[in-house]
Amino acid sequence: MIRQPTSAPPAGDAEREAAERLAIEALGFLARDEELMTRFLAMSGIEAAAIRRAAREPGFLAGVLQFIAAHEPTLLRFCEDTDTPPQRVTRALEALPHGRRNDESWSA
Repeated sequence: MIRQPTSAPPAGDAEREAAERLAIEALGFLARDEELMTRFLAMSGIEAAAIRRAAREPGFLAGVLQFIAAHEPTLLRFCEDTDTPPQRVTRALEALPHGRRNDESWSA
């Protein structure tokens, strides 16, 4: 039997996966800064103990990037710490569920 090579995921899937990785990196960035994490938890209404469960919900990762992008000093610090261009954060946000500008959950 001849195996067909597996194809790469569609560009949209690859873009979404890259966006998810960036959002997870952003969550780690928040977790390393007690003040930012406290502010994120307060603004999102999520308790620290519930983050793992919340991370599986549609829109959570977009919410992390929305939080980062909504405050320019935080965005710039994240970008500097992770060597990420700010426009990559914007593109990633738009690639995530509930992160698109035409999505009614967009709040930035």
